[in-house]
Amino acid sequence: MKISFLGAADTVTGSRHLVEMGGKRLLIDCGLFQGYKVLRERNWAPMGVAPVSLDAVLLSHAHLDHSGYIPALVRQGFKGQIFSSPATRALCEVLLADSAHLQEEDARRANRSGTTRHAVALPLYTLAHTKKALAHFVGLPRDGRLQLGKNEIRFTPVGHLLGASAISITAEGRTLVFSGDVGRHNDLLMPPPQQVDQADVLIVESTYGDRHHPAEDVQQRLAQIIRTTFARGGSVLLPSFAVGRAQALLLVLQRLRETGELAASVPIYLDSPMAVQATDIMLKYRRLLRISAAEAMRLTDGVKFISKAADSQRLALSLAKRQAIIISASGMATGGRVLNHIEAMAPHARHHIVFPGFQVGGSRGAKMVQGAREIKLHGHYVPVNAEVSHLEGFSGHADADGLMAWMRGFKKAPEQVFVVHGEPQASDALRSRIQDELGWRACVPQHGQTVAL
Repeated sequence: MKISFLGAADTVTGSRHLVEMGGKRLLIDCGLFQGYKVLRERNWAPMGVAPVSLDAVLLSHAHLDHSGYIPALVRQGFKGQIFSSPATRALCEVLLADSAHLQEEDARRANRSGTTRHAVALPLYTLAHTKKALAHFVGLPRDGRLQLGKNEIRFTPVGHLLGASAISITAEGRTLVFSGDVGRHNDLLMPPPQQVDQADVLIVESTYGDRHHPAEDVQQRLAQIIRTTFARGGSVLLPSFAVGRAQALLLVLQRLRETGELAASVPIYLDSPMAVQATDIMLKYRRLLRISAAEAMRLTDGVKFISKAADSQRLALSLAKRQAIIISASGMATGGRVLNHIEAMAPHARHHIVFPGFQVGGSRGAKMVQGAREIKLHGHYVPVNAEVSHLEGFSGHADADGLMAWMRGFKKAPEQVFVVHGEPQASDALRSRIQDELGWRACVPQHGQTVAL
Protein backbone atom coordinates (compact mmCIF):
# COMPACT_ATOMS: atom_id res chain seq x y z
CA MET A 1 0.00 0.00 0.00
CA LYS A 2 1.32 3.40 -1.00
CA ILE A 3 -0.31 6.78 -0.32
CA SER A 4 0.66 10.10 -1.93
CA PHE A 5 -0.84 13.25 -0.41
CA LEU A 6 -1.38 15.49 -3.43
CA GLY A 7 -3.71 17.96 -1.72
CA ALA A 8 -5.31 18.91 1.60
CA ALA A 9 -2.14 17.83 3.37
CA ASP A 10 -1.05 21.21 4.71
CA THR A 11 -4.30 23.07 4.17
CA VAL A 12 -8.05 22.65 4.45
CA THR A 13 -8.62 22.62 0.69
CA GLY A 14 -7.69 20.73 -2.48
CA SER A 15 -8.50 17.20 -1.29
CA ARG A 16 -6.51 14.70 -3.42
CA HIS A 17 -5.09 11.42 -2.11
CA LEU A 18 -3.45 8.86 -4.39
CA VAL A 19 -3.74 5.30 -3.09
CA GLU A 20 -1.87 2.45 -4.78
CA MET A 21 -3.08 -0.94 -3.57
CA GLY A 22 -4.58 -4.11 -4.94
CA GLY A 23 -2.88 -3.51 -8.26
CA LYS A 24 -4.75 -0.24 -8.88
CA ARG A 25 -3.96 3.47 -8.77
CA LEU A 26 -6.94 5.13 -7.15
CA LEU A 27 -7.38 8.86 -6.57
CA ILE A 28 -9.59 9.59 -3.56
CA ASP A 29 -11.17 13.00 -4.21
CA CYS A 30 -10.07 15.47 -6.84
CA GLY A 31 -10.61 18.91 -5.37
CA LEU A 32 -9.77 22.51 -6.14
CA PHE A 33 -7.39 24.52 -3.99
CA GLN A 34 -9.12 27.63 -2.66
CA GLY A 35 -8.28 30.60 -0.45
CA TYR A 36 -4.78 32.07 -0.42
CA LYS A 37 -3.25 32.80 -3.83
CA VAL A 38 -0.27 30.56 -3.13
CA LEU A 39 -2.73 27.68 -2.75
CA ARG A 40 -4.89 28.60 -5.75
CA GLU A 41 -1.79 28.55 -7.92
CA ARG A 42 -1.43 24.82 -7.19
CA ASN A 43 -4.46 24.27 -9.43
CA TRP A 44 -2.24 25.23 -12.37
CA ALA A 45 0.79 23.13 -11.33
CA PRO A 46 1.33 19.47 -12.29
CA MET A 47 -0.75 17.36 -9.93
CA GLY A 48 2.00 14.90 -9.01
CA VAL A 49 0.59 11.94 -10.93
CA ALA A 50 -0.11 11.46 -14.63
CA PRO A 51 -3.92 11.54 -14.97
CA VAL A 52 -3.81 8.91 -17.70
CA SER A 53 -2.17 6.48 -15.25
CA LEU A 54 -5.10 6.53 -12.83
CA ASP A 55 -7.53 3.62 -12.83
CA ALA A 56 -10.38 5.41 -11.08
CA VAL A 57 -11.44 8.34 -8.92
CA LEU A 58 -13.37 7.68 -5.71
CA LEU A 59 -15.31 10.80 -4.75
CA SER A 60 -16.39 11.36 -1.16
CA HIS A 61 -18.80 14.23 -1.88
CA ALA A 62 -19.62 17.11 -4.20
CA HIS A 63 -18.10 20.21 -2.56
CA LEU A 64 -15.60 21.84 -4.91
CA ASP A 65 -12.64 21.41 -2.57
CA HIS A 66 -13.22 17.68 -3.09
CA SER A 67 -14.58 17.51 -6.66
CA GLY A 68 -13.72 20.77 -8.41
CA TYR A 69 -10.54 19.62 -10.19
CA ILE A 70 -12.24 16.67 -11.96
CA PRO A 71 -12.81 18.50 -15.29
CA ALA A 72 -9.14 19.53 -15.33
CA LEU A 73 -8.15 15.90 -14.66
CA VAL A 74 -10.23 14.77 -17.64
CA ARG A 75 -8.84 17.61 -19.78
CA GLN A 76 -5.34 16.28 -19.00
CA GLY A 77 -6.12 12.78 -20.22
CA PHE A 78 -7.85 10.83 -17.43
CA LYS A 79 -9.69 7.89 -19.03
CA GLY A 80 -11.02 5.99 -16.01
CA GLN A 81 -14.28 5.95 -14.12
CA ILE A 82 -15.42 8.23 -11.29
CA PHE A 83 -17.36 6.48 -8.55
CA SER A 84 -19.67 8.37 -6.21
CA SER A 85 -23.08 8.14 -4.61
CA PRO A 86 -25.97 9.03 -6.96
CA ALA A 87 -26.72 12.21 -4.98
CA THR A 88 -23.08 13.30 -5.23
CA ARG A 89 -23.16 12.85 -8.98
CA ALA A 90 -26.36 14.90 -9.23
CA LEU A 91 -24.86 17.74 -7.18
CA CYS A 92 -21.59 17.64 -9.14
CA GLU A 93 -23.51 18.25 -12.35
CA VAL A 94 -24.61 21.58 -10.87
CA LEU A 95 -21.45 22.53 -8.98
CA LEU A 96 -18.93 21.72 -11.71
CA ALA A 97 -20.93 23.53 -14.38
CA ASP A 98 -21.11 26.63 -12.17
CA SER A 99 -17.37 26.41 -11.45
CA ALA A 100 -16.60 26.27 -15.17
CA HIS A 101 -18.92 29.21 -15.84
CA LEU A 102 -17.23 31.35 -13.17
CA GLN A 103 -13.77 30.51 -14.48
CA GLU A 104 -14.77 31.39 -18.03
CA GLU A 105 -16.28 34.68 -16.80
CA ASP A 106 -13.15 35.51 -14.77
CA ALA A 107 -10.94 34.87 -17.81
CA ARG A 108 -13.14 37.07 -20.03
CA ARG A 109 -13.15 39.85 -17.44
CA ALA A 110 -9.35 39.71 -17.08
CA ASN A 111 -8.88 39.86 -20.84
CA ARG A 112 -11.31 42.79 -21.20
CA SER A 113 -9.73 44.79 -18.39
CA GLY A 114 -6.14 43.88 -19.22
CA THR A 115 -5.48 42.79 -15.65
CA THR A 116 -4.00 39.42 -16.62
CA ARG A 117 -0.26 38.83 -16.38
CA HIS A 118 -0.51 36.47 -19.37
CA ALA A 119 -0.89 37.18 -23.06
CA VAL A 120 -4.36 35.66 -22.83
CA ALA A 121 -6.10 34.63 -19.60
CA LEU A 122 -7.50 31.11 -19.84
CA PRO A 123 -9.89 29.25 -17.53
CA LEU A 124 -8.65 26.14 -15.74
CA TYR A 125 -11.42 24.31 -17.58
CA THR A 126 -14.53 25.11 -19.56
CA LEU A 127 -18.14 23.99 -19.58
CA ALA A 128 -17.26 21.61 -22.41
CA HIS A 129 -14.63 19.94 -20.20
CA THR A 130 -17.21 19.64 -17.43
CA LYS A 131 -19.73 17.91 -19.68
CA LYS A 132 -17.04 15.48 -20.78
CA ALA A 133 -16.06 14.82 -17.16
CA LEU A 134 -19.63 14.02 -16.12
CA ALA A 135 -19.68 11.18 -18.64
CA HIS A 136 -17.01 9.43 -16.53
CA PHE A 137 -19.26 9.19 -13.44
CA VAL A 138 -20.54 5.75 -12.49
CA GLY A 139 -23.33 5.24 -9.99
CA LEU A 140 -22.86 2.96 -7.00
CA PRO A 141 -25.01 -0.07 -6.19
CA ARG A 142 -27.63 0.58 -3.50
CA ASP A 143 -25.41 -0.99 -0.81
CA GLY A 144 -22.52 1.35 -1.67
CA ARG A 145 -20.10 -1.50 -2.46
CA LEU A 146 -18.08 -2.27 -5.58
CA GLN A 147 -15.10 -4.32 -6.68
CA LEU A 148 -12.12 -2.84 -8.56
CA GLY A 149 -9.64 -5.59 -9.31
CA LYS A 150 -8.52 -6.95 -5.93
CA ASN A 151 -9.98 -3.94 -4.13
CA GLU A 152 -13.30 -4.15 -2.32
CA ILE A 153 -14.62 -0.60 -1.91
CA ARG A 154 -17.38 0.61 0.37
CA PHE A 155 -19.04 4.03 0.65
CA THR A 156 -20.52 4.78 4.10
CA PRO A 157 -22.77 7.85 4.65
CA VAL A 158 -21.22 10.34 7.09
CA GLY A 159 -23.73 13.21 7.06
CA HIS A 160 -22.22 16.62 6.18
CA LEU A 161 -23.83 16.90 2.73
CA LEU A 162 -26.31 15.02 0.59
CA GLY A 163 -24.50 11.90 -0.66
CA ALA A 164 -21.31 12.47 1.38
CA SER A 165 -19.49 9.28 2.34
CA ALA A 166 -16.43 7.84 4.01
CA ILE A 167 -14.56 5.52 1.65
CA SER A 168 -13.08 2.15 2.68
CA ILE A 169 -10.70 0.20 0.43
CA THR A 170 -9.85 -3.40 1.35
CA ALA A 171 -7.30 -5.55 -0.48
CA GLU A 172 -5.30 -8.59 0.62
CA GLY A 173 -6.63 -8.39 4.17
CA ARG A 174 -5.78 -4.73 4.78
CA THR A 175 -8.19 -1.81 4.90
CA LEU A 176 -7.63 1.90 4.28
CA VAL A 177 -10.38 4.30 5.34
CA PHE A 178 -10.76 7.91 4.23
CA SER A 179 -13.21 9.79 6.44
CA GLY A 180 -14.29 12.33 3.84
CA ASP A 181 -15.88 15.28 5.62
CA VAL A 182 -17.59 14.00 8.76
CA GLY A 183 -20.92 15.62 9.59
CA ARG A 184 -22.45 16.73 12.87
CA HIS A 185 -24.73 14.63 15.05
CA ASN A 186 -27.12 17.57 15.37
CA ASP A 187 -27.00 18.81 11.78
CA LEU A 188 -30.13 20.65 10.65
CA LEU A 189 -30.58 18.65 7.45
CA MET A 190 -28.39 15.56 7.46
CA PRO A 191 -28.59 12.45 9.68
CA PRO A 192 -25.66 11.72 12.03
CA PRO A 193 -22.58 10.15 10.45
CA GLN A 194 -22.64 6.36 10.24
CA GLN A 195 -19.83 4.49 11.91
CA VAL A 196 -16.95 2.74 10.17
CA ASP A 197 -15.58 0.16 12.58
CA GLN A 198 -12.36 -1.19 11.06
CA ALA A 199 -9.27 0.37 9.51
CA ASP A 200 -5.61 -0.56 9.32
CA VAL A 201 -4.84 2.90 7.94
CA LEU A 202 -7.07 5.92 8.55
CA ILE A 203 -6.99 9.24 6.71
CA VAL A 204 -9.13 11.66 8.71
CA GLU A 205 -10.21 15.24 8.06
CA SER A 206 -9.50 17.99 10.62
CA THR A 207 -11.40 21.07 9.44
CA TYR A 208 -12.52 21.81 13.01
CA GLY A 209 -9.75 19.80 14.64
CA ASP A 210 -8.90 22.57 17.10
CA ARG A 211 -12.37 23.99 17.74
CA HIS A 212 -15.74 23.32 19.29
CA HIS A 213 -19.00 24.49 17.83
CA PRO A 214 -20.71 27.16 19.96
CA ALA A 215 -23.60 25.95 22.07
CA GLU A 216 -25.83 28.76 20.79
CA ASP A 217 -29.22 28.16 19.20
CA VAL A 218 -28.58 29.28 15.62
CA GLN A 219 -32.28 29.77 14.98
CA GLN A 220 -32.59 32.21 17.87
CA ARG A 221 -29.29 33.92 17.01
CA LEU A 222 -30.41 34.51 13.43
CA ALA A 223 -33.80 35.76 14.67
CA GLN A 224 -32.01 38.27 16.92
CA ILE A 225 -29.79 39.43 14.04
CA ILE A 226 -32.81 39.98 11.83
CA ARG A 227 -34.69 41.90 14.55
CA THR A 228 -31.83 44.27 15.38
CA THR A 229 -30.92 44.85 11.74
CA PHE A 230 -34.48 45.60 10.69
CA ALA A 231 -34.89 47.92 13.69
CA ARG A 232 -32.17 50.18 12.28
CA GLY A 233 -33.56 50.01 8.74
CA GLY A 234 -31.08 47.55 7.28
CA SER A 235 -31.17 44.30 5.34
CA VAL A 236 -29.52 40.95 6.11
CA LEU A 237 -27.20 39.31 3.58
CA LEU A 238 -26.34 35.63 4.01
CA PRO A 239 -23.39 34.66 1.75
CA SER A 240 -24.01 30.96 1.45
CA PHE A 241 -22.73 27.81 -0.15
CA ALA A 242 -25.42 26.97 -2.69
CA VAL A 243 -25.44 23.29 -1.75
CA GLY A 244 -26.37 22.35 1.79
CA ARG A 245 -25.96 25.67 3.57
CA ALA A 246 -28.54 27.57 1.53
CA GLN A 247 -31.12 24.86 2.23
CA ALA A 248 -30.32 24.86 5.97
CA LEU A 249 -30.85 28.64 6.02
CA LEU A 250 -34.17 28.27 4.22
CA LEU A 251 -35.21 25.67 6.80
CA VAL A 252 -34.43 27.99 9.72
CA LEU A 253 -36.14 30.97 8.08
CA GLN A 254 -39.28 28.90 7.44
CA ARG A 255 -39.28 27.76 11.08
CA LEU A 256 -38.99 31.41 12.18
CA ARG A 257 -41.99 32.22 10.03
CA GLU A 258 -43.95 29.36 11.58
CA THR A 259 -43.22 30.59 15.11
CA GLY A 260 -44.10 34.17 14.18
CA GLU A 261 -40.57 35.45 14.87
CA LEU A 262 -40.24 36.41 11.20
CA ALA A 263 -43.19 38.19 9.63
CA ALA A 264 -44.61 36.56 6.54
CA SER A 265 -44.38 39.94 4.81
CA VAL A 266 -40.56 40.06 5.04
CA PRO A 267 -39.20 39.21 1.58
CA ILE A 268 -36.69 36.37 1.36
CA TYR A 269 -34.65 36.23 -1.85
CA LEU A 270 -32.67 33.23 -3.04
CA ASP A 271 -30.25 34.85 -5.46
CA SER A 272 -28.41 31.81 -6.73
CA PRO A 273 -29.62 29.70 -9.65
CA MET A 274 -27.30 26.95 -8.44
CA ALA A 275 -28.93 27.00 -4.99
CA VAL A 276 -32.34 26.66 -6.65
CA GLN A 277 -31.10 23.64 -8.61
CA ALA A 278 -29.49 22.15 -5.49
CA THR A 279 -32.75 22.57 -3.59
CA ASP A 280 -34.56 20.62 -6.31
CA ILE A 281 -31.97 17.85 -6.01
CA MET A 282 -32.39 17.76 -2.23
CA LEU A 283 -36.13 17.39 -2.64
CA LYS A 284 -35.54 14.53 -5.08
CA TYR A 285 -33.34 12.80 -2.49
CA ARG A 286 -35.33 13.94 0.55
CA ARG A 287 -35.34 10.40 1.97
CA LEU A 288 -31.67 11.03 2.78
CA LEU A 289 -32.51 14.06 4.95
CA ARG A 290 -33.35 14.03 8.65
CA ILE A 291 -36.35 16.39 8.27
CA SER A 292 -39.81 15.19 7.30
CA ALA A 293 -40.89 15.12 3.67
CA ALA A 294 -43.53 17.74 4.49
CA GLU A 295 -40.98 20.16 5.95
CA ALA A 296 -38.65 19.56 3.02
CA MET A 297 -41.41 20.47 0.58
CA ARG A 298 -41.99 23.78 2.42
CA LEU A 299 -38.37 24.97 2.14
CA THR A 300 -39.09 27.46 -0.62
CA ASP A 301 -42.62 28.56 0.32
CA GLY A 302 -42.85 32.31 -0.24
CA VAL A 303 -39.20 32.55 -1.30
CA LYS A 304 -38.47 34.74 -4.32
CA PHE A 305 -36.01 33.23 -6.80
CA ILE A 306 -33.68 35.55 -8.71
CA SER A 307 -32.77 33.85 -11.97
CA LYS A 308 -31.32 36.61 -14.19
CA ALA A 309 -28.06 38.42 -13.46
CA ALA A 310 -29.68 41.77 -14.32
CA ASP A 311 -32.39 41.14 -11.72
CA SER A 312 -29.71 40.37 -9.15
CA GLN A 313 -28.04 43.72 -9.82
CA ARG A 314 -31.37 45.53 -9.56
CA LEU A 315 -32.05 43.80 -6.23
CA ALA A 316 -28.67 44.94 -4.87
CA LEU A 317 -29.37 48.54 -5.87
CA SER A 318 -32.90 48.50 -4.44
CA LEU A 319 -31.85 47.78 -0.85
CA ALA A 320 -31.55 51.50 -0.12
CA LYS A 321 -35.34 51.67 -0.27
CA ARG A 322 -36.50 48.41 1.29
CA GLN A 323 -35.58 45.72 3.80
CA ALA A 324 -35.02 42.09 2.89
CA ILE A 325 -33.18 38.87 3.62
CA ILE A 326 -30.93 37.74 0.78
CA ILE A 327 -29.26 34.35 0.45
CA SER A 328 -26.63 34.44 -2.29
CA ALA A 329 -23.56 32.49 -3.34
CA SER A 330 -20.68 32.05 -2.87
CA GLY A 331 -20.39 31.18 0.81
CA MET A 332 -16.89 32.61 1.24
CA ALA A 333 -17.50 35.57 -1.10
CA THR A 334 -14.88 34.26 -3.51
CA GLY A 335 -17.07 35.04 -6.52
CA GLY A 336 -20.61 34.95 -7.84
CA ARG A 337 -23.59 37.23 -7.36
CA VAL A 338 -23.01 37.78 -3.65
CA LEU A 339 -20.23 40.22 -4.60
CA ASN A 340 -22.82 42.62 -6.05
CA HIS A 341 -24.70 42.58 -2.74
CA ILE A 342 -21.55 43.02 -0.64
CA GLU A 343 -20.52 45.96 -2.83
CA ALA A 344 -23.93 47.58 -2.31
CA MET A 345 -24.33 46.78 1.40
CA ALA A 346 -20.85 46.80 2.95
CA PRO A 347 -20.41 50.62 2.97
CA HIS A 348 -23.61 51.15 5.01
CA ALA A 349 -23.71 50.58 8.78
CA ARG A 350 -27.43 49.76 8.83
CA HIS A 351 -26.90 46.46 6.99
CA HIS A 352 -25.70 43.14 8.41
CA ILE A 353 -23.59 40.58 6.51
CA VAL A 354 -23.74 37.16 8.15
CA PHE A 355 -21.38 34.34 7.12
CA PRO A 356 -23.03 31.05 8.15
CA GLY A 357 -20.16 28.59 7.84
CA PHE A 358 -16.45 27.86 7.58
CA GLN A 359 -14.27 30.51 5.91
CA VAL A 360 -11.04 29.35 4.28
CA GLY A 361 -8.03 31.51 5.13
CA GLY A 362 -7.35 34.12 2.45
CA SER A 363 -10.94 34.25 1.20
CA ARG A 364 -12.92 37.50 1.29
CA GLY A 365 -15.26 35.93 3.82
CA ALA A 366 -12.39 35.11 6.17
CA LYS A 367 -11.00 38.65 5.87
CA MET A 368 -14.39 40.20 6.63
CA VAL A 369 -15.02 37.90 9.60
CA GLN A 370 -11.56 38.83 10.92
CA GLY A 371 -12.51 42.52 10.86
CA ALA A 372 -11.25 43.88 7.53
CA ARG A 373 -12.42 47.50 7.14
CA GLU A 374 -12.20 47.38 3.35
CA ILE A 375 -12.44 44.57 0.82
CA LYS A 376 -11.34 44.34 -2.82
CA LEU A 377 -14.23 43.73 -5.23
CA HIS A 378 -14.17 43.89 -9.02
CA GLY A 379 -10.75 45.51 -9.03
CA HIS A 380 -11.38 48.26 -6.47
CA TYR A 381 -11.66 48.57 -2.69
CA VAL A 382 -15.00 48.89 -0.93
CA PRO A 383 -15.26 50.09 2.70
CA VAL A 384 -16.82 47.66 5.19
CA ASN A 385 -19.05 49.66 7.54
CA ALA A 386 -21.85 47.09 7.73
CA GLU A 387 -22.00 44.80 10.74
CA VAL A 388 -20.35 41.44 10.01
CA SER A 389 -21.09 38.23 11.92
CA HIS A 390 -19.99 34.62 11.71
CA LEU A 391 -22.51 31.89 12.55
CA GLU A 392 -20.38 28.77 12.98
CA GLY A 393 -23.42 26.92 14.29
CA PHE A 394 -24.49 26.37 10.68
CA SER A 395 -21.32 24.45 9.86
CA GLY A 396 -21.85 21.00 8.39
CA HIS A 397 -18.57 19.68 9.82
CA ALA A 398 -18.11 17.73 13.03
CA ASP A 399 -16.04 19.72 15.52
CA ALA A 400 -13.02 18.33 17.35
CA ASP A 401 -15.14 16.37 19.85
CA GLY A 402 -17.34 15.07 17.04
CA LEU A 403 -14.32 13.80 15.11
CA MET A 404 -12.95 12.11 18.23
CA ALA A 405 -16.34 10.48 18.92
CA TRP A 406 -16.46 9.15 15.35
CA MET A 407 -12.96 7.67 15.67
CA ARG A 408 -13.79 6.04 19.00
CA GLY A 409 -16.24 3.88 17.08
CA PHE A 410 -13.43 1.84 15.56
CA LYS A 411 -13.23 -1.64 17.12
CA LYS A 412 -9.44 -1.56 17.27
CA ALA A 413 -6.69 0.97 16.81
CA PRO A 414 -5.53 1.62 13.24
CA GLU A 415 -1.84 1.01 12.64
CA GLN A 416 -1.45 4.59 11.40
CA VAL A 417 -3.60 7.70 11.22
CA PHE A 418 -2.94 10.54 8.78
CA VAL A 419 -4.58 13.85 9.68
CA VAL A 420 -5.48 15.93 6.61
CA HIS A 421 -7.89 18.58 5.35
CA GLY A 422 -7.26 21.22 8.01
CA GLU A 423 -5.31 24.38 8.58
CA PRO A 424 -1.93 23.49 10.13
CA GLN A 425 -2.94 24.36 13.70
CA ALA A 426 -6.22 22.42 13.41
CA SER A 427 -4.53 19.31 11.99
CA ASP A 428 -1.81 19.32 14.61
CA ALA A 429 -4.30 19.82 17.44
CA LEU A 430 -6.31 16.79 16.30
CA ARG A 431 -3.14 14.75 15.83
CA SER A 432 -2.18 15.51 19.41
CA ARG A 433 -5.61 14.48 20.75
CA ILE A 434 -5.53 11.23 18.77
CA GLN A 435 -2.16 10.33 20.27
CA ASP A 436 -2.91 11.48 23.83
CA GLU A 437 -6.51 10.30 24.21
CA LEU A 438 -6.66 7.25 21.94
CA GLY A 439 -3.03 6.16 22.04
CA TRP A 440 -2.92 5.78 18.24
CA ARG A 441 0.01 6.60 15.96
CA ALA A 442 -0.88 9.79 14.12
CA CYS A 443 0.93 12.30 11.93
CA VAL A 444 0.19 15.25 9.67
CA PRO A 445 1.58 14.54 6.19
CA GLN A 446 3.18 17.19 4.02
CA HIS A 447 1.95 18.28 0.62
CA GLY A 448 3.37 15.91 -2.03
CA GLN A 449 4.59 13.37 0.53
CA THR A 450 4.47 9.67 -0.38
CA VAL A 451 4.26 6.99 2.30
CA ALA A 452 4.75 3.26 1.67
CA LEU A 453 3.06 0.96 4.19
